[in-house]
Amino acid sequence: MPLPMPASNDSLDPRKPQSEEGFSPFATDRAEGPSIDPADVARFSAQAAEWWDAKGPFAPLHRFNPARLKFVRDRAAEHFDRDVRTRAPFDGLSLIDIGCGGGLIAEPMRRMGFEVTAIDASSENIGTARAHAEQVGLDIAYRAATVEQMMEAGAGPFDVVLTMEVIEHVADPEAFIRTCSKLIKPGGLMIVATLNRTLKGLLLGKVAAEYVLRWVPAGTHDWRQFLKPEELRAMLDGEPLTVTGPYGLAYDPLNDRWSEGDDVGINYMMMATRDA
Repeated sequence: MPLPMPASNDSLDPRKPQSEEGFSPFATDRAEGPSIDPADVARFSAQAAEWWDAKGPFAPLHRFNPARLKFVRDRAAEHFDRDVRTRAPFDGLSLIDIGCGGGLIAEPMRRMGFEVTAIDASSENIGTARAHAEQVGLDIAYRAATVEQMMEAGAGPFDVVLTMEVIEHVADPEAFIRTCSKLIKPGGLMIVATLNRTLKGLLLGKVAAEYVLRWVPAGTHDWRQFLKPEELRAMLDGEPLTVTGPYGLAYDPLNDRWSEGDDVGINYMMMATRDA
């Protein structure tokens, strides 16, 4: 039986959010860099206020999130030899959530003990994420920035680097993922989640999700930007990394539930560990 995920209102000891600390190289909250796709940033910015509405436009992501969180938790626990039955199993480890949106992953990661930095190209998303973190008493370092800006500012490295459903929205996927990988601390790991450029990915991940089931607004995804696992692996070739996966995430319509499985035809994750 899978272990329960931390409840959404089970926060650590309340403390003032520290979203402004540790980022003095940034004079303003403005994301800049070659990875930005302005149309995609504008699309998500327009819905920023609705990230935490479990019945709003991000409702499918709220249903999808437990499977992603469980994957990250279990792989990180195995990699760092941590006991997930403890209250804050990842205490003392650092994590960056790249493309954090409204904070749906950053907040649970903080509750699990990680010191969390979270960035997004949308200032509107970051505003929503900061406000919600303050409401629940979580100290998360939020910043409207790109991964390139983080590198230039000398941020990190981090024990865990997450980029979840982001790479299919950037202008240069290879440059983006290589930059992300450079933020991994020696002995650390990176988890990438995206969609597969298959016929199944087109029919279900694009057409059905946007036009039939209305899970996400029409135009959210461009199927041509979906990546095959072997392409993602090739993009990291030459980096001092061990890449594993893909690991599939599948939807059970009868139980309205996502879980890890063998089917990588639509949604999948890859994991990369940096040499110690």
